[in-house]
Amino acid sequence: MAHPIAPMIIRGEVITDHLIEVGGRGGDLTFLTPDANKYIDRLPLGNPTKLADLYRLSFDDILDYAVALGERLAFDNNAYLQEACELSFLTAPTTPTIVKASYMGLQNLLRRDVITEMVESAVGVEYLEGWVKRQLLDGTELEVRCFGARTLHIVAGNAVALSLWTIIRNMVLRSDAIIKAPSNDPFTAAAIARTMVDMAPDHPLTRHLSVAYWKGGDQAFEQRLYQPQNLEKIVAWGGFAAMKHVTQYIQPGLELISLDPKRSTSIIGQGAFDSEANMREAAVRLASDIGAINQKGCVCARTIYVQSGTDEQGLERLNTFGRYVYDAMLALPNSISTTPKHYDRNLKAHVDALRLDDEWYKVIGGQAGEGAIICSQLPEPVPFSTLLDDRTANLVPVDELSEVMDAVDAYTQTVGIYPESIKDQLKDVLPLHGAQRIVSLGYAAAMKFAAPQDSIEPLRRMGKWISNQIASPQTSPAPWLRPSI
Repeated sequence: MAHPIAPMIIRGEVITDHLIEVGGRGGDLTFLTPDANKYIDRLPLGNPTKLADLYRLSFDDILDYAVALGERLAFDNNAYLQEACELSFLTAPTTPTIVKASYMGLQNLLRRDVITEMVESAVGVEYLEGWVKRQLLDGTELEVRCFGARTLHIVAGNAVALSLWTIIRNMVLRSDAIIKAPSNDPFTAAAIARTMVDMAPDHPLTRHLSVAYWKGGDQAFEQRLYQPQNLEKIVAWGGFAAMKHVTQYIQPGLELISLDPKRSTSIIGQGAFDSEANMREAAVRLASDIGAINQKGCVCARTIYVQSGTDEQGLERLNTFGRYVYDAMLALPNSISTTPKHYDRNLKAHVDALRLDDEWYKVIGGQAGEGAIICSQLPEPVPFSTLLDDRTANLVPVDELSEVMDAVDAYTQTVGIYPESIKDQLKDVLPLHGAQRIVSLGYAAAMKFAAPQDSIEPLRRMGKWISNQIASPQTSPAPWLRPSI
């Protein structure tokens, strides 16, 4: 059987020459892709004045392009997406129904109102369209404008939408983007780029997108590409080792925007136990936060702190709640959660070992690799909490919400909270400990374009914020007219 090809796209040109064989992550698929070393001199934009064609586009022009692209990304009518989806069944960390649902939802990101909301929230359309002027206290007129940049994006492969997010962010900023496709999703970005080439091969937005795959850690290649004369910003998603690796190339003139891995948690207040209905509602919401994309996202809950109480009655409440969560998780739609593709053997060994220690832990499910809910019988997480994955979560009982704070740190991304009434006492304290995103329980995976991400505003950071000061001695104090001392 012939190996599939992940083409390289360089600013409107689809390239399938100089193919080399590459093994996808996990060994489930071998694919062919152009040898990036053969195109190292073509990947960078070169002269930054080549960005000028993007500034002949208005924001409305960009929106028109995005909407037209969205229409062409309708899954049922796009052969590139269909092929990428089929191949991603093998390379993605999630199962086919989740993968397909992700592809089918891509076009929703390209709605005019969604993109406008994102830009107005994070940047302000006026700063992208021209110079925004205001007068300072000393009479100086200050103009500010946000410009695009020459960027490299090292995207993650745990969610199909990340490649399109990257493309949209670059379009609205009028940036030039090189996307390094990940080994567990080498096809999505290329499928979108090929759709753009078919739709408008000579459009500036098409001609400022490149997609390529190369093996991470190829220092000979990276040392040539990762230079300030080629790039101004690197936007990197990835694990600790990948982040550590890319930092070696950072130098004056080359900025790293790091979207590194995080852990997420949930806090269930005692109000969840006010009624059977509340318990059931909280269980369904929590199941969604655990099971979404089979717990493969940083947003997914892993260790959950439950204000059930730690006495005998409290533990009984906790264990009942754990059973509700497990049942709700198994009932989630297969478009967002299923039995995991490959249940981690090391994790399963840990979970199975806990079954022998039912004095300190109650393990619900997990025998068939479908995921498990572990109810601690003491107010401490399991020793292997950092390994929790594949729809395996740990419920930890507490008496007071203040006990949760020691478990929140700089690695904590999303905190799902129930009931909503306890948010007010938590939302000004959790960030002090490191929490980066607070959501209503059940909505952890519903990330919003218009919101910050990982305690930063990536869209703002991806732009170059330029100021122009207008001053004269008639309006502002002149430095050269200061009296001598």
